[in-house]
Amino acid sequence: MGLQTLDLLKNELPLEQESLVLSEDVVTGLVLVDVINGFCTGGAGNLAPREPNKQISGMLDEAVNLARVFCEKKWPVMAFLDSHHPDKLEHPYPAHCLIGSEESNLVPALQWLEKEPNVTIRRKDCMDGFIGSMEKDGSNVFIDWVGSNKINAVLVVGVCTDICVFDFVASTLSARNHGFLPPLKDVVVYSRACATFPGTVGENNKVMAYPQEFMHHVGLFMAKGRGAKIVQEVSFRPLKEK
Repeated sequence: MGLQTLDLLKNELPLEQESLVLSEDVVTGLVLVDVINGFCTGGAGNLAPREPNKQISGMLDEAVNLARVFCEKKWPVMAFLDSHHPDKLEHPYPAHCLIGSEESNLVPALQWLEKEPNVTIRRKDCMDGFIGSMEKDGSNVFIDWVGSNKINAVLVVGVCTDICVFDFVASTLSARNHGFLPPLKDVVVYSRACATFPGTVGENNKVMAYPQEFMHHVGLFMAKGRGAKIVQEVSFRPLKEK
C-alpha cells in the first residue's frame, strides 16, 4: 500500500490520541492479548511474520516494558493466549496456535510472567478474549479478575489490533455499558503496544496480502468509535513522599 493511500486514510479517518499517566489513584489492570510465538516470532507458524517486522518489534518492546513495571508494582496483569483445538478452528484463518504447541506460548521475552503472582493467564480458543473467558458454569474469568482486583481501568496491548484486540475491546465495552464489569470505567488501547499482521503471512507458503499500517489504523479507529480511549504514550506518576 502506497504512502498516499495511507495518508488519505488517516485524513478521512482522523484518530486523535491521548497520553496516559498511571498512578496509584486509579487501579489499572494490564491486558496482554496474544503476545505469543504464533503471531510474533518469525517463522513460528502460518500467521507469524516471515521476516523482522518493525510494527511487531515495537509492540513487543512496549508490551515487555509495561509488563515489567506492572509486575514490579504488583498491579494486576491478565494475559490471553490463543490456544485452538485442532477440531475447533476459527475460519477463515488457517490452522494456528494449536493448544500444546510452541505457537500458543508466550514469546520468550514474556515467559517469566508465568511465575508472577499478580498475573492471570487465560488460554482462549477463540479470537475474543472476553468470550474466551467464559466457563461452563456461566462464570467469566475476566469479569471475576476485574471484580476481585477492583479494577477501574484496563490498558490493552497486543495483537492483532483489528481482530483479537478489537474484538476484546468491543465486548468489554459492551459488557461495561450493561453493568457486568463493576467497577470498570475506562478501556484504554495503547497504540504503540499493538500490532497487526504484516503483509507476508499465509498458509502453505502462500502469501496473504494484508495492509498492516492500514488495518492497524482502522482497528484503532473502530475501537475509539466503540468508546475506548486510544493513547500513544504511557507514563507513570511516582508515589508521593509521605
